[in-house]
Amino acid sequence: MIDVFQAVADPTRRSILEHLRSDGPLSISALSEPLPMSRQAVTKHLAVLEEAGLIRKTVQGRERIHQLRAEPLRTVDEWLAPYSEAWDERLHRLKTYLNGGNNDRTNR
Repeated sequence: MIDVFQAVADPTRRSILEHLRSDGPLSISALSEPLPMSRQAVTKHLAVLEEAGLIRKTVQGRERIHQLRAEPLRTVDEWLAPYSEAWDERLHRLKTYLNGGNNDRTNR
């Protein structure tokens, strides 16, 4: 099974996820349109995303509709949280330095 990290490592798959997040459930045709690759290549990326649990595919008539499932991204968010906190602290120290040493944390 492909894990979430492996699935989102590819920029094309991240682009597909963003497209689904912003535009809602979409057909393969709609997902393929903005991408500079064949429909078959997009289908392979969708299979990886589906295997990782990041999208759900439903059939409506002759079309397959793909929908974002954001819940598995919580794993990525939880893993990144400590790094985000570290960057927040570094940015706060930089701002404090640039403000002449004022150590008031409300200046964030």
